Amino acid sequence: MSDAESGGSAQPQQAMPEVVVDDSGTMPSYSNFCRVTATPEEVILDFGLNPQPFAQGRQDVKANQRLVMNFFTAKRLLTALHMTIQRHESMFGPIELDVRNRARGAMPPQGPQIPRPGGGPQASDVVQ
Repeated sequence: MSDAESGGSAQPQQAMPEVVVDDSGTMPSYSNFCRVTATPEEVILDFGLNPQPFAQGRQDVKANQRLVMNFFTAKRLLTALHMTIQRHESMFGPIELDVRNRARGAMPPQGPQIPRPGGGPQASDVVQ
């Protein structure tokens, strides 16, 4: 149907841009530590692995990845992370940041152990 037939104006519809990411050469890495710093122009994220995150006193952590981005990209990242965490919490419940509260909540219920055929733990037995 043409614009004249539909009674609409002759404005072309703008297609949403499609971004296709090639991540075939990406090397994944794990991080349990992130330091955020900034300059007037950029946000700097240093990622690393803290092998003893609950140790007392000085802890030396080697940063193995650094991301530098402008504030516009940082704000878009903040929004994307917020949406992702909201979605996760709506499905699995709140994410407890205080390790003491997590440890109290992760205590398995005490009761009789029912042996399973074949023995051994199953995926549903793992508490993370």
